[in-house]
Amino acid sequence: MTIHEILKHYWGHDHFRPVQEEVIQSVLLVNDTLALLPTGGGKSVCFQVPALAKDGICIVISPLIALMKDQVENLKAKGIQAIAIVSGMNKREVDIALDNCIYGPIKFLYLSPERLLSDLVRERIKYMNVNLFAIDEAHCISQWGYDFRPPYLHVADLRVLHPKVPVLALTATATAEVREDIQEKLQFKQPNVFQKSFERKNLAYVVQPEEDKLRKMLDVVRGVNGSGLVYVRSRKETFELAQYLNAHKIKTDYYHAGLSADERAAKQEAWKSNRTRVMVATNAFGMGIDKPDVRFVIHKDAPESLEAYYQEAGRAGRDEQKAYAVLLYNQADRHRQEKKFLTAFPSIDEIKQTYHYLANYYQLAYGAGEGLSLDLDIGEFCSRFKLDAVKTLNALKFLERDEYLAFNESVFLPSRFRFEVAHEELYNFQLQNRGWDTFIKAMLRTYGGAFENYVRLREFDLARKTGLSVQQVLDGLRQLHDFGVLSYLPQTDMPQVTWTRPRQLPTHLMIDRQYIDNRKMVYRQKMEAVFAYAETRRCRSQMLLAYFDEQDAPKCGVCDVCLDEKRAQNASSINDDITDELLRLLGTSALKLDDLIGTTHTGTDKEKIAVLRQLLDAGKIKTDGERYYV
Repeated sequence: MTIHEILKHYWGHDHFRPVQEEVIQSVLLVNDTLALLPTGGGKSVCFQVPALAKDGICIVISPLIALMKDQVENLKAKGIQAIAIVSGMNKREVDIALDNCIYGPIKFLYLSPERLLSDLVRERIKYMNVNLFAIDEAHCISQWGYDFRPPYLHVADLRVLHPKVPVLALTATATAEVREDIQEKLQFKQPNVFQKSFERKNLAYVVQPEEDKLRKMLDVVRGVNGSGLVYVRSRKETFELAQYLNAHKIKTDYYHAGLSADERAAKQEAWKSNRTRVMVATNAFGMGIDKPDVRFVIHKDAPESLEAYYQEAGRAGRDEQKAYAVLLYNQADRHRQEKKFLTAFPSIDEIKQTYHYLANYYQLAYGAGEGLSLDLDIGEFCSRFKLDAVKTLNALKFLERDEYLAFNESVFLPSRFRFEVAHEELYNFQLQNRGWDTFIKAMLRTYGGAFENYVRLREFDLARKTGLSVQQVLDGLRQLHDFGVLSYLPQTDMPQVTWTRPRQLPTHLMIDRQYIDNRKMVYRQKMEAVFAYAETRRCRSQMLLAYFDEQDAPKCGVCDVCLDEKRAQNASSINDDITDELLRLLGTSALKLDDLIGTTHTGTDKEKIAVLRQLLDAGKIKTDGERYYV
């Protein structure tokens, strides 16, 4: 099939969006390519279409586990074989998935960058017929970017495994410095960038300097028709603000990464279908969600960077109709960000201390632990060792940069199982253990493919089919696991730590101070750029575009600053017209105030009286207490 036939067959579209076709043609010509497409610009189509047009498998690197899962499900719904390998999956599960990529019909393998640290994964990629490496959220490879992820530095290792395979790097936001860094880190054979302008003509950017943010948020939600998004900082706030809006008769729900996959899917679907009008969410919400008719996005708090703000605000108005991106900002935001800056950079000693506390928490001996993936209850860990939670999270990220461990926040994995015995052996087990027969038959009828692969399991559904309680189903699965009949992996939504090296002796733990200093500098620059955007009276669109190196952009005419300028110009023009008319009338005869105001046609009564006072103060007209005259 041609690329247009693929687009029509799988996506139902007759035409590509701007820049998509040029990117796809570049990839088909085996060129390394960097594509900058704004949020909602259709980045996934840029690698999915060329990968389907060629034999072999496309390997997609993405840091966003929720997005990976969404894309895998969407591809499967189209009849395209896809699989994701994320942290939290056990070694056997990964082994089977990789085998399917080598010998099976899999067209897309999604990997988190942490997985590239695994020798097993790298060794097996060698034997795959790879047609494309797609690097999503490519700005994560640049330490000058707002969201640098150290494991991304290993993405370039893929080029050694398949030197002739092209790389397609994709991102919604990157400054000129970051664009150069992406191409250098990914070892592009030659520079090759396709970029759509960051300008969004239908989107009105608004900054509201407001102390009472809840009241202003309510004003915006009531004042703009249609569905919207409200971004907040914490999971707790998502629930509280949703309650607040519901109490004011606005159909609202909340969303964060701590919800189960089923809850998240149900909430997303209700919002996408407009059964829920407003979603209050952390920044976990929005990636990969294609809802074109979002009329407003409100940020209750200052974002961490203009890149993040542009991406999140850009979820409004994808249908090219009028939409609003509103930032509620006050001086408390500045103080909060300054305070956060201080906790974002623990000292070298604090980082080393966190490392050893963590090893003690898991009771790891020196020289042990390599390759282990373990759940981490951050709250319990910090409580036990009397640590600050924010500093601890940041210490883990610096340990990740120096490759002592990999850390994933809130990985949600559903329950999975796989039969570990053959059909005949399972049948014999059922004959010899009649009490298990009904339970196992229900599993066989409900879940296909469980002899070859790990399949997703829903304990509640199995309980309904067997007439057992959920607890009895859990106990049954654990017993069958202990018997060796199947391998059962219960669901988890805990953050995970993977030890990429054995536990080091204190004298062998080396932390890169220069890197920390560089990150501090970048963090400070990003933070100051947000403050400048919120506090400077200049066209908001111009400021954002200048940040992304579009220096000569015109004024948007629709942001709060542009509208204020228009109102001031209009007021000045009206004042001039009123002045001319008053002087003309008084030039012919003296008039009483009521007659003068009544016969002046320009402006409101309030505006006419204001101009009259100005003329009196300037000595251009006079009054005897009853009549006005020149």
